[in-house]
Amino acid sequence: MTGQVSVAGLGPGHEAQITPEVSAALAGATDVLGYIPYVARIAPRPGLVLHASDNREELGRARAALDLAAQGRRVVIVSSGDPGVFAMASALFEAVEATGRTDIDIRILPGITAMLAAAARAGAPLGHDFCAINLSDNLKPAALVEHRLRHAARGDFAMAFYNPRSASRPDGFGRALQILREECGPGRLVVFARAVSTPEERLAITTLAEARPEMADMRTVVLVGNSHTRRVGGWVYAPRSATVSAPASDPEGDA
Repeated sequence: MTGQVSVAGLGPGHEAQITPEVSAALAGATDVLGYIPYVARIAPRPGLVLHASDNREELGRARAALDLAAQGRRVVIVSSGDPGVFAMASALFEAVEATGRTDIDIRILPGITAMLAAAARAGAPLGHDFCAINLSDNLKPAALVEHRLRHAARGDFAMAFYNPRSASRPDGFGRALQILREECGPGRLVVFARAVSTPEERLAITTLAEARPEMADMRTVVLVGNSHTRRVGGWVYAPRSATVSAPASDPEGDA
């Protein structure tokens, strides 16, 4: 008998931002797997087994979920935000490809990802074309992070940065800010949104000239505006129309 694996997004933190679809999946689950703090958000109940693991064990977690589903269990893998944005959905399909278990019923249940929650708090900074970049170099070279960062800036996208600064790579975000100043100029608006929708929420709006590496950590999403982004009172927004803007630096500078 084959069970089911759902990969569910728990949203940015507050229970009100968990979708009814995800709540229903959790209510019917026999097993919940996930990173330790995410599993801690799930209330224990009879018949439910909680499997918490470390944040570097994504593939092992995905394989365990497939094993449980093959036994007929109804499994939910939980992620914060949306499971398809730098989270567990991709890891699960990597495990499916490696094991060949394409016959298992898999469902991806979307959630409110951190950049959208942060943008809503700030106003509408992602109201025009934007991109999301994971600044961690754990799974890709630092040179590739820099390449994508420079070209996103030259394309005049608003940008959302996940995993900007951790204890293991405290200097990388400073380098990212330097690149942004080179490409965008010092006046570009920046939003630092930490732990949105939780009691630890903190929002700061500044410019690239004033932005500092220590303003971000792993619970912070950093939003950088495009060349048209502006402030209205306490809000930040990107207008719905745009014109071509010349890059702040010579594009020949990036090989």
